[in-house]
Amino acid sequence: MIQFFSSLPVILQTGLLLAISNVFMTFAWYAHLKHLNERPWWIAALLSWGIALFEYLVQVPANRIGNTELSLAQLKIVQEVVTLAVFVPFVVVYMQQPLKLDYLWAGLCLLGAVYFIFR
Repeated sequence: MIQFFSSLPVILQTGLLLAISNVFMTFAWYAHLKHLNERPWWIAALLSWGIALFEYLVQVPANRIGNTELSLAQLKIVQEVVTLAVFVPFVVVYMQQPLKLDYLWAGLCLLGAVYFIFR
């Protein structure tokens, strides 16, 4: 599995690891709003920190791999695209909020950012 993963292009390795990292990040940042609203904030914070540890265990290698071929600006824009790609399904499926056209507009703005950073 690791050999297959390391044979992928750097941008794909980075994107996949950032996607995994973002799943953890999104849950750490927002899942407590659904399940822990009645609990003290510090319980949500401790739980979020625990989840965020797993985010960082994947995000740090993702950025190190990406930094071998991507500029810091390119790495950041990839991160933002991945964040939106993870966030929208999280909001719709997990948080059960309506899909908004605003997500499309945000995605189009990010495509513009991708164009300008990678040209």
